[in-house]
Amino acid sequence: MKKLFLSFFLLLSIGILAACGAGKENSSGDTERSETKQITFGATSGPYSDMVNKAIKPILEQKGYKVKVVEFSDYIQPNLALSKGDLDANLFQHKIYMETFAKEHNLDLSEVIVVPTAPMGIFSKKFFSLDEVTDGASIAIPNDPTNAARAFLILQDAGLITLDSNANPLTVSEKDVKENVKNLKFKPLEAAQLPRAVDSVDLSAVPGNFALAAKMDLLDALKLENMPDQYRNRVVINTKDKDAQFVKDIKEAVESEAFEKVIDEQFKGFGKPEWMKNR
Repeated sequence: MKKLFLSFFLLLSIGILAACGAGKENSSGDTERSETKQITFGATSGPYSDMVNKAIKPILEQKGYKVKVVEFSDYIQPNLALSKGDLDANLFQHKIYMETFAKEHNLDLSEVIVVPTAPMGIFSKKFFSLDEVTDGASIAIPNDPTNAARAFLILQDAGLITLDSNANPLTVSEKDVKENVKNLKFKPLEAAQLPRAVDSVDLSAVPGNFALAAKMDLLDALKLENMPDQYRNRVVINTKDKDAQFVKDIKEAVESEAFEKVIDEQFKGFGKPEWMKNR
């Protein structure tokens, strides 16, 4: 009986120790998983997914994060995925689009920081400078109000038109043109068609993302826009996460010298936001 009791006691002790060991291992495993810092970052295919991969992700990885980049081919899904929790942050939109989309879809979104953005440019295969533009030249412009306003502002900066001084610069349109020095003929087109329009019109105002998608060199533009920060892209998050540590780390990464170095070397022609130009 003593031997039987001793054997039972030893088996019971081993079972308890094994259970404790397994519990410790599971606890350790759970702790490791909970301490793993992960960020899922969404961006549209092209320059902004490149910016996340080349300029933001490496800095976050140095901070101990595991970063997954999800690419999108449209401007709808990145915000919907963010709101559902499939993304922690995204990079593809300017302030006006973010606020309009959030209002229309009842989302609570906030920006983290503005990033360097591909500017709209005036491109031509007929003229080598804006000084050569002839009277009555045709120019293709975006047919959506936001990008059209940007095109008119560039033309005013170039001295080709004068806009009503009382007009809102974010919503100016052809009706606000008070003086058309060269009698330009405006031809509204879908933004995606503007790179191809360079072959059929005298001038074309091409948004930077479409220019890059068409393998156009931003530095070939006769003029690049000096865009307001409202039109520059920004890192966007769910407002509920605005005080989270990962958000602070994303902001710190974008503000770093390492980030700006990559922009200077690999994103030539991108316009820098005010905070970057003024520091």
